[in-house]
Amino acid sequence: MTIKTLFKLTFATILLTSCNNDSPDDLIDNVPLPETVTYEANVKSIITNNCLSCHTAPPVNGAPMQLTTYEDVKNAVLNRGLLNRIARQNGEDGLMPNGGPRMPQQNIDIINQWATDGLPEQ
Repeated sequence: MTIKTLFKLTFATILLTSCNNDSPDDLIDNVPLPETVTYEANVKSIITNNCLSCHTAPPVNGAPMQLTTYEDVKNAVLNRGLLNRIARQNGEDGLMPNGGPRMPQQNIDIINQWATDGLPEQ
C-alpha cells in the first residue's frame, strides 16, 4: 500500500468516525419557542409546508378534511387528534404527514405550545 493510499484511508476513517450523532434530534437547532405562539405567526406556515399537499380544499389523497383555515386547524386539534397524529414516530401507523417523515420536533413543539396557549389566532 502506498503512502498516498494509506493517507486517503486514514483521512476517510477520521472523517467518517467524527461525523456522529446520537439521535435525529441532534440535527435540529434547539431554538427556543417563541414567547407567544399564534396561528398566524407560527402555526400557519408549519401547516402550509407539511399538510396542505393533501389537506387542501378540497382534500386529496384520502385526507378526510381540509386544513386551509384557522378554524379548520383549530377543529383538527380539538376534535380530530391532530396533536397525536403529528407526534407519532416514523413508521408508526397514522403518522402525519402521511407516510412520514415525521415533522421536526421544533414544529411539533410549536403546535403543542399553541394548543396549550389556547389556540390564539393572532
